[in-house]
Amino acid sequence: MPTITERIDNTTRIPSGYLRADPPAPKSVKIEVSPRCNYRCGFCALRTREVQPKWDMDFGLFKRITREMRDAGVEEVGVFYLGESFMNPRLLVDCIAYLKRDIGMPYVFLTSNASMSFPEAVDECMKAGLDSLKWSVNAADERQFEKIMGVSRRLFRRALDNIKSAREVRSRGNYKTGLYASSIKYDGEQQEKMEKLLTERVRPYVDQHYWLPLYSMGAFAAKREQELGYRPTAGNQGRVEALREPLPCWSAFTEGHVTADGKLSACCFDATANWTMGDLTRQSFMEAWNSAPFVALRGAHLRKDVGGTVCEKCVAYS
Repeated sequence: MPTITERIDNTTRIPSGYLRADPPAPKSVKIEVSPRCNYRCGFCALRTREVQPKWDMDFGLFKRITREMRDAGVEEVGVFYLGESFMNPRLLVDCIAYLKRDIGMPYVFLTSNASMSFPEAVDECMKAGLDSLKWSVNAADERQFEKIMGVSRRLFRRALDNIKSAREVRSRGNYKTGLYASSIKYDGEQQEKMEKLLTERVRPYVDQHYWLPLYSMGAFAAKREQELGYRPTAGNQGRVEALREPLPCWSAFTEGHVTADGKLSACCFDATANWTMGDLTRQSFMEAWNSAPFVALRGAHLRKDVGGTVCEKCVAYS
């Protein structure tokens, strides 16, 4: 079975058969079970939403589109996109159970900030068949947590406790869920602090940890990133040890991204519907995946000239 980093690299590496404006169905799709989040991270595109969504994904819509995805050849579904899926644990568990038990999705994965992943909810997710649960750990101490995540430091302590508890839940239930963690790669003293935290409070409770660059989140969060004093990496070039060229951007070719209201986006950081390529409440998944706007955008990426497209102002190309 591939490791989590091998799976990530397989997604960010565009195979030759996908280097076309109308590629086959992606092997991986992320679906926004809940668009809400209890964090206000300074580097996250969610901060750009003027009004935060109040409605999570309709379960009937989720079932229809994921069945279409499976029929089209999708093999991996992430039950998250931009929001924190543990904001609605009942819906999250139902989605995992449907994917694994009803349509036989080979691999179901989830990324969480851990602050809402209480042991009872984690147990239900693992019992439903969740294959991978990854934690985002991006602050070294309580002070930095308040500054970067924009919320009370008590959530920092709670998240670390939940990470430890998840390992205990897995052991008690003899579940097969992989446990992982990722962190932003900082510099100097900050990186030393992160290493200490990870060694003491995270790595003992996960199977693997890996580093990510500080993404630009589609260029929309650049102002906040500058205020926080961290320089973003252009676009989304994958993980630190396997960075990809920004053009063509893998996000438009090898991974689907579906918002809670059923919009298919070309960007993995689309919090403002700027990259909407189709509406799955009105179209099938494959109709949206190879819609006229999406085909045209991919053509520009393949020419390595995104001038005049919705991708033009991304920091990756400036």
